[in-house]
Formats: sequence, structure tokens, C-alpha cells
Amino acid sequence: MTIQPSIIIGIILFLLLVKLVKKKNSTKSYQLPPGPTPLPFLGCMIQLLQNKPIFRWIHKLMDDYNSSIICLRLGPSTHVIAVSCPTIACEFLKTQDEVFASRAETISAYLISNNYRATIMSPFGDQWRMMRGFLNENMLSSSAHKWLQPKRNEEANHLLCYINNQIQKQNTPTKGALINIRFLCQHFCANVLKKLIFGKRFFGEGHEDGGPGDEDIEHASALFTILTYHYGFCISNYFPWLRGRTDFDGHEKIMRDAIKIVQKYHDPLIEERIQAWKKGARTEVKDILDKLITHENSKLTPEEIKAQILEIMIAIIDNPSNAIEWAMAEMISEPLILNRAIKEIDDIVGCNRLVEESDVPQLNYIKACIKESFRLHPFSAFNVPHVSLKDTIVAGYFIPKGSHVLLSRLGLGRNPNVWNDPMRFDPDRYLVNTGKQVVLSDHDLRILSFSTGKRGCPGVILGSTITTMLLTRMIQGFAWETPHNEPKIKLVENHDNLHLAKPLVAVAKPRLPQEIYPTS
Repeated sequence: MTIQPSIIIGIILFLLLVKLVKKKNSTKSYQLPPGPTPLPFLGCMIQLLQNKPIFRWIHKLMDDYNSSIICLRLGPSTHVIAVSCPTIACEFLKTQDEVFASRAETISAYLISNNYRATIMSPFGDQWRMMRGFLNENMLSSSAHKWLQPKRNEEANHLLCYINNQIQKQNTPTKGALINIRFLCQHFCANVLKKLIFGKRFFGEGHEDGGPGDEDIEHASALFTILTYHYGFCISNYFPWLRGRTDFDGHEKIMRDAIKIVQKYHDPLIEERIQAWKKGARTEVKDILDKLITHENSKLTPEEIKAQILEIMIAIIDNPSNAIEWAMAEMISEPLILNRAIKEIDDIVGCNRLVEESDVPQLNYIKACIKESFRLHPFSAFNVPHVSLKDTIVAGYFIPKGSHVLLSRLGLGRNPNVWNDPMRFDPDRYLVNTGKQVVLSDHDLRILSFSTGKRGCPGVILGSTITTMLLTRMIQGFAWETPHNEPKIKLVENHDNLHLAKPLVAVAKPRLPQEIYPTS
């Protein structure tokens, strides 16, 4: 008996339908992670707006539900999943890395990336692949890192010049000078990035003492404003039809204004350089901007170049500056830790030359201090959201397609099930394996310094180098102590963010022979 083709097709379609229904039921039979009951259409938006700062409310919910994974529905359909357990975090970013390799399409991500033209903010797709490949090959590779080392060395020397100039300006070589360490760290990181990208330290003239001028102060302030609001929970992120119509929380205007300030300094330099290459007035690749312009395999548009430069700026300026301010506060408050760090530098480098990048692999205690600062004092409470590309199951819970996954830097780094006495600053945590180099990343996600997987930070080497050289040069070059009228540093974080509540100001005194210090 001959079976009709239509019957065969019908059987195949039936089997496919059964398989699809089984798959759907297999996921839908699992529950969402615990969390507050959402209202129709609004979800948990009312609670979110009533509980500021939002990151503290989310962490309180995790405590209230006694769960290391919770779910909030925001708006009509967006599920926000917050995670504070390393094992579950690894399931998201390692076991199911392919599923969570995309990014949320938010107003801040859209504005920063100039309509998703760059790497960090772009959803998973061809544009992300192209820009990520370019970034890895041309800007953040080991060869590019070596090529750019002289520029980093110049800024490390400039750091010492600036501190020394403050001491001379205050005319107190023996008593030292008051140094605003937050200001110092933020502008050192900004200066390094400007030097690597544009080949110049300042957009303006700068001050005679080596400090930034008004232009560079405005530029750095705008970068940190962008970072603050990028990690915010904007209403239009969960009601996309509001974008461009109603700016309920003022978030969009603040972001646009800050980006406009940054563009005021970036765009003329970028456009001028593009023209210089077109006209043959510039023929030698000297910095990252030249690399971006002269990339041959797939020419980048001016819009892509501008977006990528902004992303690099905000990706690297935050963690190093915040971590070193906190590390210095903790170390000055605990002289035994500070003295041990000084001894390591003196034993390995000595006092007759300045520490160099080549010394970094041997400076395990210094790196342990930095890693402990990353763990205990992250710049932001959460990572940039990952987005699920399909329905899936994680840790026994149903995670719908399109969910925004937030790994808690606080929850991971201060998790009492992972860390003994988690609120104590203890660099020795990382020195158990003697003879093994301390690295600032953690692929087991017990801390979230540089993340991991497809969306892991591609600038691990650069970020680690900038951070380590900043702390090491400061400690080697100067003795640090609290101001005489403030015998104790208050190690209290701001309620609205995770920064020190009050910028760290300390007294710096030279501790090397005067001829060792660079002169500007």
C-alpha cells in the first residue's frame, strides 16, 4: 500500500507540534524565581519608584525572600533577574553563556553606543561581533598593550609630578601636602585614557601644577554622570513607547546633556583626525584613534569610532579610580596592611628606581589589596544587564526570553557563604596558594571585577595595569597618613551609591630620594 505524501507530511507536522508543546510545557512547568507579586501592566514599578536607591531595595528583597536569585517584573513584560550566588552566576555566564550573550535595549545604552554601533552596549548580532573582533585585535591585544606602554609610563610619571608639585606648592616638604585622592585617581585614569586614545593628556591647557583645567574637569564629571545614570533604572527602559515622548524621571535629559558635553571634546578631535588621514597630513599610527581610523578589513564609520571611544572611556575610568580610593582609605586606616605593601615594593623594586609595569607580576600583596577592594567596594551594585535570547531554566527556575539578568557585585563579593568575615578588608584571602600569581579577575564569579564569558570585559589587561600602577606608584613614592585634624578615616559608603561618603583626603610626604622623582 502506498502512503500518500500528504499523510507523511501530516505525521511529520504532528510530531513537530508534539515536540514543541512538550518543550513549552517543560519550561512553563518551572516557576519564576521568587519575588514580589506584580500588578497588571505596571509590574513592580510602583514599589521601584517608592524605594530609592533601587539597588538597596533589590538587595533587601533578596534578604526578605532569603534567596540568592529573585525576579521582578517591571512594566508589562520585562523580567529583571537579580543574582548573588557565584554558582548560579556561573550557570548564567558560563554554562549558558550563549543564551545570555545579548544586552538590554535601554535608553542609556542606545545613547552611549550611538544606536548600538559599538561593543559593550550592543545586542548580540553582527554589529557586536564586528566591533568586538576589532577591539580584541587592534586595541586590547597583548601587542597593542605593549605598543601603548610608553604612553602609560608617561602618565605614571606625571602622577608623581602632580603630587610632588602639590607638596612644593604648599611649601611643606617635611610635613607633606593634603591630596584629594578621589580627584587624583579619577583624573589619572582619565589622563591615561586620553593619552592612549587621542595622544594628549588634556583637552585644555591644564594647570601649571600638572592638574586638569576646567575643560578636563567638566569632561571627567560628564563621564561619571553617564556611568551613574547608565546603571540607573529608567522608567522608559520598561515602557519603550515612552522614549522620546515623556521623560518622567529626567533620566534621558541628564544622559543626553552629559553625552553632549563629552562629544564637545571628543568629536572635533575625531573629525579633524579623520580629515588629516584623508588628506595625507597624517601617515603614522600613534594612538588608538589612529587605529580606529585606519582599520582596513572593514572601515569604521565616524559614528562607530565616536561610539567606541565613548564606551572605552566609561568602561575603564570607573573601577580603577574607585577601587584605589577605597584601597587607600582601608590601608591608611590599617597601618599594618599599608606597611606590608610598602615592604613588598621596597623588597622587589627598592628605593633607587621607580616601579615599572614589568614589576607588576611579582607584586602579589599589592594586587591582593586591589582585588580585596574590588570585592568589598565595587563601583556599582550590578553589572551591565545580560539578556536571555530564549526561554531557559537556570538553578531550577524558569527564565523567560528577554529577561534582564543582573549579577550583584555586592551580593557576590560580600556573600557570607563564600567569604569569611566578608565585611573585613583582608588581602590575605588571595595569598593562600603561595607561589601563584594574584590576578584581579575571578572566572568563578566570587567577585565581579571583569566578568567572564562572551560579554566579559575585553580590557582586563589594560584595566589591571592601570589600577596596579596607580596604587603602586602612590605607595612607593609617598608616605600617606590622615590629616592632623582628622585622626580617623570614616570608612562609610554613600547611601545613594557605593562610593566613600566623603572624598578621601590624606597627607602625602616624599619617601624616595628627590632625584628619583620625575620632573614636568
